[in-house]
Amino acid sequence: MAKRNKKIHQTSGRMNPGVDFYFTKAKQWQEEIGKLRTIVLNCGLMEELKWGVPCYTYQESNIVLIHVFKGYCALLFFKGALLKDTDGILIQQTKNVQAARQVRFVTVREIVEMKTTLKEYIHEAIEVEKAGLKVNLKKTAEYIIPEEFQSRLNVDPEVRTAFKSLTPGRQRAYILYFSAPKQSKTRESRIEKSLRKILNGKGLDD
Repeated sequence: MAKRNKKIHQTSGRMNPGVDFYFTKAKQWQEEIGKLRTIVLNCGLMEELKWGVPCYTYQESNIVLIHVFKGYCALLFFKGALLKDTDGILIQQTKNVQAARQVRFVTVREIVEMKTTLKEYIHEAIEVEKAGLKVNLKKTAEYIIPEEFQSRLNVDPEVRTAFKSLTPGRQRAYILYFSAPKQSKTRESRIEKSLRKILNGKGLDD
């Protein structure tokens, strides 16, 4: 994770040359993300590269990032759940995303029309960070373990011990991964393929 979070030298409110490639080589949404970049930087945030995407920080705390998908590009607020969202533009990516919220776009015109609103949201996000506010995250113990995995834990003490030894974040990732498929057969397949990692004390993405 340390490598993925590696910081690049930047100047507050200015384009970071180390992030330029993300915008210049974009095959889709190039004009849209370029416009988002300008708006964010005009709010005085520092531009870095994290997780392979442009990330904007205030005093080393993550505020927003820009990322793209097949059907849209988006500005993601790390603590979006704490924003007032008076304009109703924030989207929870999936039901399991607790803190982050997206604002999605498919045209430059949308971004231009929302420029003032986006700046207001960004400044509110900065104030949230200044105040030291935190999202009350759901504890790992509150997640429901899928029946197929619970059955395995009940009969296999080695797997049970190994799973309990994992960090809460790794446990949560496995629970969400195993729970996602609608079919029991697919859930069982995911569990079987992940057992070796669990027994080796590794996380889903390790």
